[in-house]
Amino acid sequence: MKLTGGEALVKQLELEGVSQIFGIPGVQLDWAVDALRRSDAIKFRTTRNEQSTSYMADGFSRVTGKPGVCMVVPGPGVLNALAGLATAYACGSKVLCVAGQIDSRGVDKGFGLLHEIKHSHAVFDSVTKWHGMAHSPAEVPALIRRAHVEMHAGRPAPVAVEIPQDVLAASAEVELIAPGPDADGRTKADDAAIRAAADLLQSAEFPMIYAGGGVLAARASKALVRLAERLGAPVIMSEQGRGAISDRHPLGFTTLEGRMLAPQADVMLVVGSRFVSNSAPEAAWSAPGQKYIYINVDPDGVSWPRPQGLHVRADAGLAMDALADEIDSRQARRRMFDAGKAQALRVWKQTQLDAIEPQAAYVRAIRAALPDDGVFVNELTQVGYFARVAYPVYEPHTMITPGHQGTLGYGFPTGLGIAAGAPDKPVIALTGDGGFGWCLQELSTARKYNLPLVTVVFADGHFGNVRALLNEQFGASYQTELGNPDFVALARAFGVDAHRVSDPVALGGLLKELVAARAPALVEVPVGVMPSPWTVLRLKGKQMADAPRFR
Repeated sequence: MKLTGGEALVKQLELEGVSQIFGIPGVQLDWAVDALRRSDAIKFRTTRNEQSTSYMADGFSRVTGKPGVCMVVPGPGVLNALAGLATAYACGSKVLCVAGQIDSRGVDKGFGLLHEIKHSHAVFDSVTKWHGMAHSPAEVPALIRRAHVEMHAGRPAPVAVEIPQDVLAASAEVELIAPGPDADGRTKADDAAIRAAADLLQSAEFPMIYAGGGVLAARASKALVRLAERLGAPVIMSEQGRGAISDRHPLGFTTLEGRMLAPQADVMLVVGSRFVSNSAPEAAWSAPGQKYIYINVDPDGVSWPRPQGLHVRADAGLAMDALADEIDSRQARRRMFDAGKAQALRVWKQTQLDAIEPQAAYVRAIRAALPDDGVFVNELTQVGYFARVAYPVYEPHTMITPGHQGTLGYGFPTGLGIAAGAPDKPVIALTGDGGFGWCLQELSTARKYNLPLVTVVFADGHFGNVRALLNEQFGASYQTELGNPDFVALARAFGVDAHRVSDPVALGGLLKELVAARAPALVEVPVGVMPSPWTVLRLKGKQMADAPRFR
């Protein structure tokens, strides 16, 4: 059929099952936007900031498991969307960035055309696993098809396509491409590697599993639980892996308990994790004499500085299912994880958490306001840091983090994308007054599309964690003060329901009402200086000595 490049783009996206695009229209995208106007299958949701297009696409993908799509103009549009793409890359999210491009005759020429930057492909290199450019309308369907294949192959990560404005406007004979049944592209485990891993685990006295965000990205939680129960092995969830196994499960533990458990393991099975410290190039945890098995589809995820071990290069779900089958077929002796000691460890953990107030009370209030399948978007703020280990998570994909990217300001727009992708799920996004400032203009987007997100802004008038760290290291802080608006008045000016409360009890009651209302809402919580959450995130000394031992 004869189509413009813009029509070819939209029709191929429809075939791929895309239902929503988050973007901002602009001159290089006019022919794509006009084609979207005539689409009955795709909703085009416009934001007020290109950062939010990629954040919303990320949130949409994480909660639905489907690719999230953002669309921006070249140059400043692409550059502004990079923070969201970087976060999606860190967290293994399937995000497709459709970027306009200048006239194809001027690409990389440095003519000074509107929105031109040289070597935009190099920009995408840093935050995507694959990118390509269309040079004619006829190439557009194959480019979009290839982008989806790449998204599903190997480690999930963002991809990008660039389409020059003259290609979007031109007409040509175009053949659309129906997605094939082999689109998921998951990497199967090598049988010999599985047998070797099973042998090592079955010879272990106290095997343990460390589950990272890759378990969630692979939608492999059921396989993880099955394997853990076959082994009778405790599971430590990384901060990005929270929800991979329920906190109610007798084998599920956070990194807080994990700091006590990990040194006692003789064999550690690391699944879908970078297994590297966030602050330095060193292994997350290691102990003398431990042996390691790594299940990771990315070969870069098992090299230095991690301890050497057996690598099973495969999709996390496929590998864990194969491993569970191998262990079960041998009728291995089921190890009994001491339930009494496990409960003692949980009591010890709760004692550490209860000492950090008022953060503990605020986290309890948020948890009580959400059902088990409600989604909590955690930000980088004093309550949020504490919530990494203190917020109980009962189902996969119900606690969303920025991963190792640590992207300040991502929480509110990511929450909007989650609300757009799963409008029937209650969603609460936590943020601080510093982080909220990045994308607070998206209050307009929340109201425009009536996205049922409840946003809690903890306001202390500072970049609070920066202030705390500067004071800790230098005895003084500098330029951390914020000039805040009245957040309640601001939200109401955008037509968003807004409230202010000053204690955890009031917050808990209000959140239950707002979650039930199923409409966009904001709650400002004025707070003062809080005790450092890092006392529980980085345990040492007597705190660790008091914890129960298993071996």
